[in-house]
Amino acid sequence: MKIVFMGTPEFAVPCLRMLAESPHDIPIVFTQPDKPKGRGYKMIPTPVKTVAMEYGIPVYQPVSLRKGEDALKSLEILKEISPDLIVVTAYGQILPKEILELPEYKCINIHASLLPAYRGSAPINWCLLNGERVTGITSMLMSEGLDTGDMLIRKTVEIGTNETYQELYTRLADMGGEVLAETIKAIENGTLTPEKQDDSIASHAPMIRKEMSFLDFSKSVKEIHNTIRGVTGYTTLCGKRLKVFRSEIVSGTSEAENGTILDAEKFTVKCGDGGIIKFNEVQIEGGKRLKTADFLRGRKISIGEKLG
Repeated sequence: MKIVFMGTPEFAVPCLRMLAESPHDIPIVFTQPDKPKGRGYKMIPTPVKTVAMEYGIPVYQPVSLRKGEDALKSLEILKEISPDLIVVTAYGQILPKEILELPEYKCINIHASLLPAYRGSAPINWCLLNGERVTGITSMLMSEGLDTGDMLIRKTVEIGTNETYQELYTRLADMGGEVLAETIKAIENGTLTPEKQDDSIASHAPMIRKEMSFLDFSKSVKEIHNTIRGVTGYTTLCGKRLKVFRSEIVSGTSEAENGTILDAEKFTVKCGDGGIIKFNEVQIEGGKRLKTADFLRGRKISIGEKLG
């Protein structure tokens, strides 16, 4: 088949690699425009662009597929290529109807949730924030709505108790490539059975906001732990911002004030429901990201000290 791929971040890379190493013809890859990064504001290519160039696949980076000259040119390019299928994975742009209906086998999307749960741009974050124990990947036929198309193949995975966003992101990205391969094989064999989504049980995963990372120690220990897992938490220690990358819930309860350090060697903190959380990986403002044991070798904290 002649397949056009559209994707942008690291999450989309396993899908692109699978296609690039398959017998299928990948005439072009669409990805978001390069963005400036770092002190020198050097233009950095997207992960998908980097991998496409590695395989020698032409890359096109329109600002928009829906308006302006870029949109017209994109449609022109796609009509000229006349793909059998368009595959979209975390592209970051909404496809117009003219593109959705262009390929013989339409457009399919690889989405990082078990639809209809967590439609939207941040399904992995929200899955962890809400303390879900299971998630997965869904391939679906794309429609004009946001992640509302018919489901094709769903694959499930259990979430670890202390698993972080980056860990789950990596696992689901790899699974995305597997689900895509399975979906394309089913298209070729004519064995796909699209299933409509039940809108009545749908949930949404809107964009993550920076303020959501703030650790409010009046909340329960589970809520605080899930914030750290889902979006990386932050608080303040001695007036300096402290990021928390990993944590675990420890047994026992405390009647101390919320946010109080209970153990200066293990860095445990009292939460709003009396529960106790242990910080396992942190970074103080101006410092390096460290395992807590290494952090505490270079910095003393005291029992009774309050965070926030």
